[in-house]
Amino acid sequence: MTRVLVTGGSGFLGTSVVAGLAASDSIERVVSADIRTPSPGVRLPGVLYERVDVTDASGLPDLLRRHSIDTVVHLVSIVNPGRSTTVTQEFAVDVEGARAVFAACVEAEVSRIVVSSSGAAYGYHRDNAERITESEPLRGNEDFPYSRHTRLVEEMLAKLRESQPQLSQTIFRIGTILGPAVDNQITALWESTRVVKLAGSDSPFVFVWVDDVVEVMVQASGFGPAGIFNVAGDGAVPVDEIARALGKKLLVLPPWLFAAALWVGHALRLTPHEPAQVNFLLYRPVLDNTALKETFGFTPSHTSREAFESYLEARALR
Repeated sequence: MTRVLVTGGSGFLGTSVVAGLAASDSIERVVSADIRTPSPGVRLPGVLYERVDVTDASGLPDLLRRHSIDTVVHLVSIVNPGRSTTVTQEFAVDVEGARAVFAACVEAEVSRIVVSSSGAAYGYHRDNAERITESEPLRGNEDFPYSRHTRLVEEMLAKLRESQPQLSQTIFRIGTILGPAVDNQITALWESTRVVKLAGSDSPFVFVWVDDVVEVMVQASGFGPAGIFNVAGDGAVPVDEIARALGKKLLVLPPWLFAAALWVGHALRLTPHEPAQVNFLLYRPVLDNTALKETFGFTPSHTSREAFESYLEARALR
């Protein structure tokens, strides 16, 4: 039986992962750790809730020992920065926070960590492979904080595999997560009257349904193998298809014009996004999920297209 602590347990993904772990017969105890206090309607019977700030995690080793935690699921990162969020704040949470959590795991002699990484770690580059496997180099863009930070965290984990081999690692490089109540920087692209497309790119989106992400997290916490796995539904959905499904017209812009608009919007604090994130739409990595299916042993219930269709159905009901 496994005792699991989830960092970021009150977030969008964390709430679902905590619920999945709590429902699993192979998990003895679930501790949800987050800087945010969950509302009474979110709290689950049998789950222990602890306040943990990963930017000041000095008490985390004692917490892990007190609950006899053997597995930590680390989900904390700033995926969707607010308008006033600084890069310094993002780095403190994404990178230094991860460093503190991993150090606490080593100190408390935790046996396994499960980490939610991202396809962003590969980076958004013109010469990306048509389908990216786990053997591709991590080239997270220096000028895109989240992409850079996920790469830095994975570099940190690679060093830990050498210095602390007793700490088993399962790392999931996750595509864009969709679910019934998802609200992120991707879905925000679809809320305007037109869907933006950058000239010269199909902007293929790789989606994964939230229940599939929860399932691999639960499996990895209980009995799944160590390793690094892309987590995405089969295939990809080009931005043209997304616009048609939404019943909206495309707004095709040259990349330089979109970059200029982002520069003005960011300068006026109308958007947290900067011109460097033009590459985010131009060169989207398409994740190959072969290792997830053949080595980890999990086949997503939704393809990328089916995940998007399920999102549209849930959006219509909302």
